Amino acid sequence: MKNKNTIIETAKQTIQLESKAIANLIKFINDEFENAVKFIHNSKGRVIVSGIGKSAIIAQKIVATMNSTGTPAIFMHAADAIHGDLGNILADDTVICISKSGNTPEIKVLVPFIKNYGNKIIAITGNQESFLAKNSDFLLNSYVEKEACTNNLAPTTSTTAQLVIGDALAICLLDLNNFSSKDFAKYHPGGALGKKLYLRVNDLVAKNEIPKVELSTPINEVIIEISKKRLGTTAVLENEHIVGIVTDGDLRRMLSKNPDIKGVTAKDIMSLNPKTINSDAMAVEALHTMEDNNISQLLVLDNKKYVGVVHLHDLLKEGII
Repeated sequence: MKNKNTIIETAKQTIQLESKAIANLIKFINDEFENAVKFIHNSKGRVIVSGIGKSAIIAQKIVATMNSTGTPAIFMHAADAIHGDLGNILADDTVICISKSGNTPEIKVLVPFIKNYGNKIIAITGNQESFLAKNSDFLLNSYVEKEACTNNLAPTTSTTAQLVIGDALAICLLDLNNFSSKDFAKYHPGGALGKKLYLRVNDLVAKNEIPKVELSTPINEVIIEISKKRLGTTAVLENEHIVGIVTDGDLRRMLSKNPDIKGVTAKDIMSLNPKTINSDAMAVEALHTMEDNNISQLLVLDNKKYVGVVHLHDLLKEGII
């Protein structure tokens, strides 16, 4: 049985071997790579990504990355392709075939059919003398010296290299398409990442109560308002305009100094010039304002009118933090 040190050393060697192989890919980024990117960018069709075995799994990841960054793509398993899925390929589509050896039986059957359809083939392979390499229109070299597997058999380093080439393609296309953060949000509306790009303060405030008191409101009523609305604060208004804020912290500080609250009003303990944010501001902007000022809530304005409170807990619930 291997001891702890052996396990750690094996893990480190795996990472070092794969990182070295990835760094070596830089010398394969050449005119052929640039031409492949330009061809996809100028194409009216989609990108079909195909592979067999572990390369098929990498193909699925590349498809996912392209779709999420503005390049329409679909996955086509090389084995399924020759049993009906070739129908997925349309006239203007570009096909990316991924194979370490470039000589698997499925690839040898698939490639001629694709070429007969008139579609261009981009090969990602580590074997420059393979059937796939010689029959492709664009050749992207993913050569690795050896697998991380001790027996140099299990696809490890080679699949990592394939994935990195796919990422490089996707990001180059992203740049050419001027794909912005707003575009990214369109494709990621459900996750926390997307929410940072599209969720606005008014989306959060709409769910909350609107705590408010007047300058002359007795302190016991201020406490009730803060407790009832469950936001840890209340705005202090005069003629419907914000003039101050009272927080849980203000109450605690007041009570620690003077337990006698008789005659005390909101005006006596409120903080002036409270931090505010517009209702149409991004939720992530509210987070940054809270962090910069070391506070946990902001008063929200809509056309200078007080409409509620956004709390740090609102951002936590939505996964912004």
